[in-house]
Amino acid sequence: MSAPELQRAEYDLAVLAPNGLRRGRSTGSCATAAVRAALYRLLAGVTLQHTEVSLPDGRHYLCVPIKAVRMVEEGMAEAEVLKDGGDDPDNTHGATIVAQVRRNEVGEVRFFAGEGVGTATMPGLRVAVGEPAINPVPRAMMRAAVAEVLDELKPGQTDAPGFDLHIGCREGRAIAPKTFNPKLGIVGGISILGTSGIVEPMSMASWIASIEVYIRVALAACAPGEALAYLPGKIGRVFVAQELGLPEKCSVQIANFLGDALDFTQQALAESGRTLPLLWLAGHPGKLAKVLDGVWDTHSSKSNMAMQGVARVAQEMNATGEGELFDPTLLQQMKEANTVEAIIELVRGRDAALSRRLWSEIETRIAALAQARVPAVSRIEVRLFDLDGRHLGALA
Repeated sequence: MSAPELQRAEYDLAVLAPNGLRRGRSTGSCATAAVRAALYRLLAGVTLQHTEVSLPDGRHYLCVPIKAVRMVEEGMAEAEVLKDGGDDPDNTHGATIVAQVRRNEVGEVRFFAGEGVGTATMPGLRVAVGEPAINPVPRAMMRAAVAEVLDELKPGQTDAPGFDLHIGCREGRAIAPKTFNPKLGIVGGISILGTSGIVEPMSMASWIASIEVYIRVALAACAPGEALAYLPGKIGRVFVAQELGLPEKCSVQIANFLGDALDFTQQALAESGRTLPLLWLAGHPGKLAKVLDGVWDTHSSKSNMAMQGVARVAQEMNATGEGELFDPTLLQQMKEANTVEAIIELVRGRDAALSRRLWSEIETRIAALAQARVPAVSRIEVRLFDLDGRHLGALA
């Protein structure tokens, strides 16, 4: 075992999240555990009761129980893992994630949609059209798991065989209509998701209450004249830390609750009779651009997606008297896009300068709408990023 592996620590799901709620395992972690168990059965005839799944942070692993392992047919093993979403209102909680594994002759790991996992049929997703709805991070986790198992069973082997991974969900077809998958053009089942391997229980009333505590603590901890930053998710974190140089104490994860966060900020500042000189809002427009439609709770169960608001801004930019910035075909494609990320790619691919101008305008509009909700903040700045963390607007 190498030194980095010796330094790994188990991620203990028994330790509650800061909001007092229980974390869970992502579908990506469950699928990876099932792949490991199926490989052990296929290659060594071993039936695992549990297995260790390496997390994307490179420092932790999850110990995941295995529900069942079997040989489906000669040359194919199958394993099942029960999805545990913790205390998050996760539609896939309690579902059975399945991995069927067999060797292939191409010498690489290939992914297929098993029963209950969807297939992408429209552009703008993190996977190509025709590919199974298994996001990049879970794919990377499963590829790493294959390499780990081969090394565990046959240390030093240099001629690595290829494997076909069929990832499914027993209840996937019934669960999918409760998600955004049908609107996203994902047909046939759920998506295999996760960026950290862990489900954070964020969308709860108690989490909203904890956000108020975090905001008050941040306001108290930051020095007079120092800015705060609110992040709906992980996107924008690098910008806040590295570009703005804000200490961690001045950055607050607000999940889907932008409106509540702004209201808590206004209340706390009014009570103390002070103002905040600058508040940054940084994240993906799939969340923050919902404000254009008056939506302040951006959870998918509480709001529609932001494509129409973005397209409306483009249409209004055409009416400024500067000529037709967005031609009718492009506008129609924006309105028909299945995700905000698809609009990002569409406009950027057509005209990079126009793309920066569009997102700068949207940043300005979001800032103005947020400013009206929290007058005790002197200035609000918005920065929008794509899923790869690239700033979308023009450079300041």
